[in-house]
Order: sequence, then C-alpha cells, then structure tokens
Amino acid sequence: MPDALLGLDAAGIAARLGPQHPAFRSRQIYAALYRQRVEDFSGMTVLPAALRAELARTCTVGLPEVSAVFESADGTRRYLLRLADGRSVEAVFMPEESRDTLCISSQVGCPVDCKFCLTAKMGLERNLTAGEIVGQVLLLVRRHHLDPGSRQMNVVMMGQGEPLLNLPNVIAATRILADKEGVGISERRITVSTAGIVPRIAELGRESVRPKLAISLNASSEEQRRELMPITRKYPLRDLLEACRSYPLRSWERLTFEYVLLGGVNDTDQDARRLVRLVASLPCKVNLIALNPGPGIPFQTPDEARVAAFQAIVARSVPCFVRKPRGRDIFAACGQLKSVVGDLVPVPAALALRAT
Repeated sequence: MPDALLGLDAAGIAARLGPQHPAFRSRQIYAALYRQRVEDFSGMTVLPAALRAELARTCTVGLPEVSAVFESADGTRRYLLRLADGRSVEAVFMPEESRDTLCISSQVGCPVDCKFCLTAKMGLERNLTAGEIVGQVLLLVRRHHLDPGSRQMNVVMMGQGEPLLNLPNVIAATRILADKEGVGISERRITVSTAGIVPRIAELGRESVRPKLAISLNASSEEQRRELMPITRKYPLRDLLEACRSYPLRSWERLTFEYVLLGGVNDTDQDARRLVRLVASLPCKVNLIALNPGPGIPFQTPDEARVAAFQAIVARSVPCFVRKPRGRDIFAACGQLKSVVGDLVPVPAALALRAT
C-alpha cells in the first residue's frame, strides 16, 4: 500500500522525499496538503511535473473516502468515511449562525464501554493515524468551503473513540491543525473529550501544543459513575478530580465537564448538588447533555423541565450550559456514532458534493 503523506510534518515529508530533493520541496508539499488542501498531487502545481509524477506513483495524499452522507433537519451532516484499510469512521459537520463545529473521531470504535453510548457497542477496532484524524477535518473543510481564518470554526474530538488512548496521534494531528503554516485552527478552537484516562491527562498537560480538555463526568458519585462508566474501576473518581486539580491550565483556559443526563438515574436535584460539590472548586464550566437515545441504550431522555431544574441548581455555583442536540434524527448527536444505524437514507452523492 502506498505511503500516505497526510499526518506528516515538513520534516517527515523531507524524510519521505529523500536527500535527492531540496529541503524547500517538503515545505511546499506541506503547504499544499494543509494550507491549500489539495486532494491529489496534480493540484501541487508549484512542484515540477516529474516530482508530481513520482509522488503519484509512490504515495497517496491520504484523504478518507466518503461512503455516505446523512442530512439532519437541523442542517447537521454525518459523514461515513472509508479508510484505506476498508474500515469506516464518522465525522459530523454542525453549522451555526456565527460558527461551524466539526466533530471528528480518534479511533475506529471505542474501548471504554460507557453504558449510555452507542459507539461503545462497536468495541475498539484500531487507533486512527494522525493523518486519518487530520484528513477528517480537511475533507469537511473542503466539502463545506470553510475558512478558519475568516469564520470561527471549532474542532471537537468527541466522535468515535477515546482520544487519550491514542494520544501520540492526537497530539501529532493537533500540531498540524494548529500550525499557522498548516491548517491554521487555533488551539483555543480544538477540544478533546476524555472519559477519564488519568495518567494520560497528565501527559496531555505536558504538551506545548495541545487541545483544550473536556472531561466526560456523567455521575455525581463514585458508585454511580462505576455503573455508568466502567473505566472508573481503573481510574476512580477521586483520582480523576485530583488530575483535574493538577492540570496546568493556560491563562485563557478552563476545564469543561460534560454531564449526560439520564432520566431518573443521574438527573435529580441531589445529583445536581453533589455535582457542584465535586467541581465548584475548579476553574471550569459544566455542559449538560440530555441523553441522545439509540437502539439498545437502556436509559431515557429527561424532559426539558428536569434538565432546566438541574441546570438552575448547578448554575448557582458553576457556569452551566445545556448543549443543544444536533443531528439526533440521523444518529449524529453526542454518543450516537455507530456507523450506519437503522433505515437512514443517505444524501445523494451529487447533492452531498454541493453541500455548503
């Protein structure tokens, strides 16, 4: 299988080219891949024709292929993407009035087994490479004519997978995404969400270029979290919170705690008060997510009044927001990504190519 160039920095591209090519060629290819976002080597017109032909023979750009696109009534689009080895992964485009959000995956499937998440039912197939992570962003940017330099664009690694269990590739991808000579998305606009892999949180904090950190908390007590998120048996809640207290936040940064509300399980007033006691001493905000349902998920979505009551209690002590569900009707919302689900009808290919 030819080598994919996506995921390589300029030094990696130079090593791939070999010493017979001048060093500036690797920088030209780097710019073409990430800043100009070309899809094939014929588009790298700054290169000599002979080098373009050589690259076409020996390498691939490495973009994923679009297998299907599903469109929500709210404008969200869910992309089922085919990787070079035939496996599939998902990415989601969520347009809003003043910004766009790209939700991308870091693994094929997920090993963490959260009981309210459809992706967990897939298990883990493999980690994504840095190029496969970056490739999701580049594909959506091209498809929807996005420009992070002129309009706010957020990238959230909240799709399939536990990003901190693929930390080297997540960091390599983040460096390319955040590089002004690369894709050009500020670190302030890139977020990873973790179920609480405690040692990797410390590793993430030591990186000089890194995304913002969101913690998927989802429970107000140790016992409750063990039931909902079995990873808690390995990394107890007290250790997770200590890792959060020790995390080296940048001057402009605060932690985000995500809390999926499950009707009659973790959404009581008592849960809200316990949640406040857990996180109020930390520089943070709380995002509440009413459960996005799916087949085989044994929980109910709380009603709006219950969500509002929970939010009101938490907001007295901690900034607290309710995340608006996007793409529920196409299984594109948080916790719903599990390849093709049900009898959804994809957007016709020609229409998908014109998507804006």
